[in-house]
Amino acid sequence: MTAPRRERATSAPLDDTVSAVVRQWQAVHPGLDTAPMEIIGRVNRCAALLQQAEDAPLRRAGLSRAEFDLLGALRRTGHELTPGELARETFSSGASVTKRLKQLTARGLVERRGDTRDRRVAHLRLTDAGRDLVDAILPDQLAYETAVLSVLAPEGQEELAGLLGELLGRLEGRLGALRV
Repeated sequence: MTAPRRERATSAPLDDTVSAVVRQWQAVHPGLDTAPMEIIGRVNRCAALLQQAEDAPLRRAGLSRAEFDLLGALRRTGHELTPGELARETFSSGASVTKRLKQLTARGLVERRGDTRDRRVAHLRLTDAGRDLVDAILPDQLAYETAVLSVLAPEGQEELAGLLGELLGRLEGRLGALRV
């Protein structure tokens, strides 16, 4: 049995790609509740468009978002991290972290130090050049992200941040418990 379709709280019709997809599904399955698709579809579409846009300040510095995330994690934590810790901090796979670290090390932005007790463990930290690069890029990156979000009123940005934070916190708790 399908749940009845819920009405949106706002009266203004949305005209985006997801709206068209939802209308198509409603034509095929009129009784289907597509409300989850309207949220998840839009979050996924926004993420895809933001990834395609390639953050301009990062691109100018010759960095991908994933590389900047690694450098940023090393900078904001303020101490050495192992590759496993970096993977957890950046929600990345160990293999992708290893690949990116190799590139960042070759560029002189990150340096490795072997563990004195266990040769298999590496400790990673930013070089002075890596720290300077992160510190130089961060204000430009935040200004870029502010410009991207400027299509929303400040109240809308606050509401969206709160709602996404609530969703993320619950998903991390629920999905994190499932992974254990």
